[in-house]
Amino acid sequence: MSKEIKASILSQMKPSKAIIKLALPATLALLAKAVYNIVDTAYIGMLNSDIALAAVGVTLPLLLIMVSIENVFAAGAAVLAGRQLGAKDDEGASRTVTTIVGLSVVIGMILCLGGIGLIEPLLRSFGASDAVLPLAKDYAFWMFIASLANLPAQSMNCAARAESSVKISSIAVITGAVLNIFLDPLFMFEWGFNMGVEGASLATTISQFATFFILAWFYWSGKSVIKIKRQSFKPTWQLIKNVTMIGIPTAVIQICLALATSLTNIAAKPMADADLIIAAYGVVQRLILIGCYIVMGFMQGYQPVASYAYGAKDSKRFHGSVRFALKASILLTVIVAILYMILAKPLILLFNQNPAVVNYGSKLLISQVILYPAFGLCYMMTITFQTIGASKYGLFLSVIRQGLFYIPFVIILPKLFGVMGIYLSQPIADVMTIVICLLSIHSMKRIAEKNMMMEGTLK
Repeated sequence: MSKEIKASILSQMKPSKAIIKLALPATLALLAKAVYNIVDTAYIGMLNSDIALAAVGVTLPLLLIMVSIENVFAAGAAVLAGRQLGAKDDEGASRTVTTIVGLSVVIGMILCLGGIGLIEPLLRSFGASDAVLPLAKDYAFWMFIASLANLPAQSMNCAARAESSVKISSIAVITGAVLNIFLDPLFMFEWGFNMGVEGASLATTISQFATFFILAWFYWSGKSVIKIKRQSFKPTWQLIKNVTMIGIPTAVIQICLALATSLTNIAAKPMADADLIIAAYGVVQRLILIGCYIVMGFMQGYQPVASYAYGAKDSKRFHGSVRFALKASILLTVIVAILYMILAKPLILLFNQNPAVVNYGSKLLISQVILYPAFGLCYMMTITFQTIGASKYGLFLSVIRQGLFYIPFVIILPKLFGVMGIYLSQPIADVMTIVICLLSIHSMKRIAEKNMMMEGTLK
C-alpha cells in the first residue's frame, strides 16, 4: 500500500469506512491471539498434571506485568505518531517510533536479565510452592527471553496501525499465533521433544520472535511511511513523558483486570464450593477475553483515524469518527452480551462438563455481560481522551470499571450475600461506569475543540 493510499484512508475516506477497513484485520489478529491462548491452555491440560497447570498459573502475574509495560510504550507511540502524521510531520513520527522501539529493546534486555536473575524470589512471591517452583522456573525462563522480542515488536505493531499498515500488523500477529499452535505439541509431547511445560513456553517464545522479525522486515524494507533509522533515535525526557502519559491508561486497564480476577478468586475461597466457583470463573474470563478483543480490535481501527484527524485539526472528521466509534462500540458489546447470555451454558460446556461448574459458570457469565456496553463505552472514551491529550482523565476512566468500582464491591458483597455477591459486583460496577462515562461526553467534546483551537486553525 503506497504512502498516498494510506494517507487517503486516514484523511479522505469516510470515517466509518476507514475505521472498519482498519479494524477488521486488527480484530481478526486479536481473535487469533485469543484462540491461541485457549488452545495453549488446552495443550497444557493434556499433560494431565495439576502441578503443570499451577506452574503456568503462578507465572500469569509476570506475563500481565510485561504486557502492561509493552502497552505503555506501544499505545503511547501509536497515538503520538498518529497525531504527527496527521500534522504532516512524517519525520517527527519516525523520530517517535524509532526512539520508542530503541528504548523498548533496552527495557526488554533489562526485563530479561533482571527477571532471570530474580526468577525464584519472583515466583515465590506470586505463590509458587516447592512442588510447583521447578516447572514454573522452566516456563518463566522462556517468558523472560521472549521479552527481548515482545517489547519492540509491540511498539512496531502499534506504529504500523498508526500509519494504517494494518495488513502487515495482522500478518505478523496471526503468523505467530498459528505457529504457536503447531509448535506447542511438537515441543511438549513424547512424540516430539518431550519438554512438557517448558516446551509450551519455548514454542510461544519462538512464535513471538517470528512476529518480531516480520515487523522488523517491514520497516527495514522501506515499505513503511514511518521510518526506523539510527539517526532518528533521539530520546528526550519530554518525548518519553508524552508517550508514557498517553500509554499508561491502556496498561492500567489490564492491571485492573488482573487485580479484579485475583480478588474475585479470593472472595470465593471461603465458600463451600470455592474450587468449583474459581474453576467456573476461570472459564468465564477466557470467554470474556474474546469479547474484549473484539472491542479492542475495533478501537485499533478507530484510534489511528481519530489521531490523524486530531493532528490535522480536522474537527468535522474527528467528531465524525468519535460519533461512529461511540455507536459501534455500544452495538458490538450489546451483540456480544446477547450471544453470551443466550449461549451461556453451551459455552461453559465446551471447557468443563461438571454440572456444578456449568451452573456457576453460566450465571457468572451472564452477570459479567448483562451490562457489557459499559466496557465498550468506557474503553472507547479512554482511547479518545488519550487521543486528545487529556491523558490524566483517560487514566481515571481506565481504572473505574474493574478498579475503582468493581474491587470494593467484590470485597464487600460476597461477605454479605455469598456467591450472589459475586454475581452482583460487576453489574453494579457497570451501572456506575455508564453514569460516569455519560457525564464525561460533553467534557470530551469541549476539550477536543479547545485543544485543536489552541494548536491550530480548525478545518
